[in-house]
Amino acid sequence: MKYILAIDQGTTSSRAILFDKNMKIATIFQKEFPQYYPASGWVEHNPNDIYDTVISTCRDVVRNIDIKDIVSIGITNQRETTLVWDKKTGETLYNAIVWQDRRTSALCNNLKKQGYESLIREKTGLLLDPYFCATKLKWILDNVDGARKRAENGELLFGTVDSFLIWKLTGNHFTDATNAARTMLYNIKTGEWDKEICSLLDIPLNMLPEVKNCADDFGSTCRDIFGMEIPICGVAGDQQAATIGQACFEPGMLKSTYGTGCFALLNIGKEMVLSNNKLLTTIAYQFDNKITYALEGSIFVAGAVVQWLRDGLGIIKEASQTQELAITADKSQQLYIVPAFTGMGAPYWDADCRGAIFGITRNSGPAEFSKAALQSVGYQTKDLLEAMYSDLSDYDDLAERNAVLRVDGGMSASDWTIQFLSDILGVQVDRPKILETTALGAAWLAGMHKGFYPALEEFANNWLLEKRFEPNMDIKTREKLYSGWSDAVQRTLSKSPPC
Repeated sequence: MKYILAIDQGTTSSRAILFDKNMKIATIFQKEFPQYYPASGWVEHNPNDIYDTVISTCRDVVRNIDIKDIVSIGITNQRETTLVWDKKTGETLYNAIVWQDRRTSALCNNLKKQGYESLIREKTGLLLDPYFCATKLKWILDNVDGARKRAENGELLFGTVDSFLIWKLTGNHFTDATNAARTMLYNIKTGEWDKEICSLLDIPLNMLPEVKNCADDFGSTCRDIFGMEIPICGVAGDQQAATIGQACFEPGMLKSTYGTGCFALLNIGKEMVLSNNKLLTTIAYQFDNKITYALEGSIFVAGAVVQWLRDGLGIIKEASQTQELAITADKSQQLYIVPAFTGMGAPYWDADCRGAIFGITRNSGPAEFSKAALQSVGYQTKDLLEAMYSDLSDYDDLAERNAVLRVDGGMSASDWTIQFLSDILGVQVDRPKILETTALGAAWLAGMHKGFYPALEEFANNWLLEKRFEPNMDIKTREKLYSGWSDAVQRTLSKSPPC
């Protein structure tokens, strides 16, 4: 039996998954690692934790098979998380600065005041925001002793998590187009690192990795890691990998992934369309040096709000309890949790606001908090889709009000959550048989490149539905609930007048 090994390196854990010839999961292992919050709005990871959990889970999944049966490796990763390491030793200069981190808010605001946001947006498709790698990288170079001089001397390398793992596994300094597109340093029109933006932020070009297709030759693992060399043939950032795993290959197809955050991507084809509603234009995937674009809406907190109920408030012991509690919640209460723990993403992009809860009564308890937490994910998704529909109002072939949403990620296993999502959106929501679509996307890239898995069209035709959710909420109720959410958000934003 032959397999593809998928490495799924996420924000709170690393997973290794073996997919068989039929793209079914044979074995899966997962390990969580600590999150570090050294200051308000700062989020970091220990790079050793990232690498060690990846290696540990990979060794776990291959323990009971012949390592020679691994055809190739696919990597998918948390995006925008920023690392800098020594070119010779591999030692990192600083902790990985996580995508959620907001420490560079002031720098971004200063650049906006200087009029650079339109330049950044037109070249990268992104907004000038701390979310992306560019200002995180500048922060490391400016704040770690000797870092800038060493970088200018060619001693340091920069990478997102995929690039860091590829370097550790193979010694090659590579990334793929989807991860490069999230750095705010990559021109997604020309497919090159942008010299003008790098110069603006004092980023030495010699730090940046070579950019490859999503299905490509990224090198082979060093023999001493797994006992033999294994080729790495597929790489994509987690949300693009999920888009691929959901077979959203046709313009107009839409997926949303619910993990620590929530990310909705709409395939817009070969033409780059800039958003008027603070959504991102990004690279959905790149095959044979041909780019397919997507509109993306990013929500910083989705599953993380359930983690907060568990780890922060201690009102649940397991994430699965939220569905049970939500079902029993007092229907006469309507709580709104705006989970802006590290600011708000699309379509607001407010780095300075912080979370708030509205509608608490003396009788509000764990059930009502659980319901509000799960509902917050649906409301935020509606924010994104409303913005997408508005942006694409002139493109009838790309977005329709009756679009089907394909969902995946850990939270999508909750029927209650996805039914509310369908109700508040007013659209059909499809859940696939394989919820691990992020890892599946990476596995398919690696297997397809080696001829082990079918080509794109056959892969898309084999997509299987597990359950379809149809909206059953009346329009009046939907509008009332969403109006309450919109009011709660406006009260939370940092630029709002005091309540």
